[in-house]
Formats: sequence, structure tokens, C-alpha cells
Amino acid sequence: MSIADLRKEYKWTALSREDLDADPLRQFQKWLQAALDAGLVEPNAMTLATADRTGKPSARTVLLRGVDERGFSFFTNYESRKGRELSENPCAALVFYWAELERQVCVAGSVTRLSPAESEAYFRTRPRGSRLAAWASRQSEVISSRAELEERFRELEKLHPDDSVPLPSCWGGFVLSPARIEFWQGRPNRLHDRFCYIRKADHGWTIERLSP
Repeated sequence: MSIADLRKEYKWTALSREDLDADPLRQFQKWLQAALDAGLVEPNAMTLATADRTGKPSARTVLLRGVDERGFSFFTNYESRKGRELSENPCAALVFYWAELERQVCVAGSVTRLSPAESEAYFRTRPRGSRLAAWASRQSEVISSRAELEERFRELEKLHPDDSVPLPSCWGGFVLSPARIEFWQGRPNRLHDRFCYIRKADHGWTIERLSP
């Protein structure tokens, strides 16, 4: 079978205007909870798309670590490729795809850094190994071998033998404040249900149905 022959018929459920919360962040939280209740693997995984100052794009999967009235929060090394691009061009997009529920959510907006206090608070919740890895990995830089990375990690284990691993100055959080959020529900014959929230000047939202 060729890739062109791969097919999936969507049949899970419908999405109507009456189903939607007036606030897209509350609507997202409902869908995220449904993904959690369904036992999906890493329901907080999301594709993060960024671009450099010239508009050249890049994308990768990261983990959502918070959602509130400000938007969607995640953490990374500020000196990584995505960190540098967000500093150069503080606009980004997110895609959540929950295949088992035949749903996706697409988000676009502006990005700002979280406060050092918030980054510190989250960093301390990470397992010790993950905190050491944040120091060991010069994210996105070329390294000579896996052995180099593992040796750096072992050195850090000796340097920080207990649980008091400090927050690296190059590591922390971002929050994406959405200007647009689209909810997509798969439907038979590719006649999908799509609803798009657009932020208004008064910080309210308009909701429009989009053609699939």
C-alpha cells in the first residue's frame, strides 16, 4: 500500500455551535480533560511552530505545562533554536492533535517569557535527573558524541549530589497569549466541523464556523 492510499474515516462525534463555551480557554480545558479521561498518551503534547527574524519557520513537539487566562505555558532552554527564534520573533503557533478523539486544536498568538519566579517554581517540580539534564544539554548545539553529553551529566551529578539543583539562567518558561484558536472535529466524508475564535479589541471573542 502506498502512502497515497492510506485512509481514515472519521466518525467519532459532531461539534455544533451550541457545544462551545464562550471562552476558548475554557473550551480547550474541557477538550484537554476529555483527552485525559480517555487515557491518551501525553495529551499535553503539542507542536510548537516558530520563525526567525527572516520568517524562516521551524517546528517541534513540546509539552504544555499550564493553561490559564493568560494562555498556554511551556518551558525550554532560552538559548535553544526555539528560544532564540521566540526572542527574535515573539509570535508562534501551537497544534494539539488527539487522534483517538478525532480532534485537533490550532492556536496562534504572541509569546512572552514567564517570570523568573514562575520558572523557578516549575523547575523545582521536575525530577532531579531532568533538572540536571537542563544543565547538561546545551540545547540545539552540535556535540561530538553521546559520550560527551553523558560525561557532562555525570559531572553534574557529582557537583549536585543532593536534590538542590539550581535553575539555570538560560532556562525558563514562555506563555503564548492566543489571538486565534480553532477547534476541529473530524466528520465523515471529510466534512469536518471547524470553529474559530478570534480575539476582539475589547478582549472578548467572536466565534465563526469555517468550511472544512
